[in-house]
Amino acid sequence: MSIFDSFNINSSGMTAQRFRMDIISENIANANTTRTQDGAKSPYVRKVVTFAEKGTQTPFSRILNERLDHYSGRGVKVTQVRDDTWTQMNIVYDPSHPDADENGYVTYPNVNTVTEMTNLIDASRSYEANATAFNASKNIATRGLELGNS
Repeated sequence: MSIFDSFNINSSGMTAQRFRMDIISENIANANTTRTQDGAKSPYVRKVVTFAEKGTQTPFSRILNERLDHYSGRGVKVTQVRDDTWTQMNIVYDPSHPDADENGYVTYPNVNTVTEMTNLIDASRSYEANATAFNASKNIATRGLELGNS
C-alpha cells in the first residue's frame, strides 16, 4: 500500500459522507412536504444512502485486473440512494390542512428530524475523521520529501 492509496481512501470517504449529508439535508428540507412536484397528494419519502467498498471484484476479475486494480484506488463508494419504505408515514389529524383526507387526517413524510440530525452529526464526524487522516498522510508525505532533500 502506497501513500497515495491513503489519499484515495480518505478522499473517497469525504466525498461519500458529503453526499450523505446532502441527502440528509434534502430529507430535513422536505419533512413537511405533503405533495409531489406535479401537485399530486403524495408525501415526500425519506431517502437513505448505501455505501460499499470501492474496488471489490470477483476472484476471476481480481486475477485478470491485478495490475489495473493497483491503480484504481480503494475506499468507499455510494452504491445507491433508495426510498425508505420500512418506516411508517406520519399521519396527523388536521382537518384544516388542504391535503387532509375525508376524515381530516394528513399524511406527512416518514422523516424524523431527530434521527436525521443524529445521522447528520454522524456523517459530519466521519467527514472530519477522513479529513484528519488525509492531513496526517499529507504530513507524512511532506516529511518524507524533506528527509530526501536533507
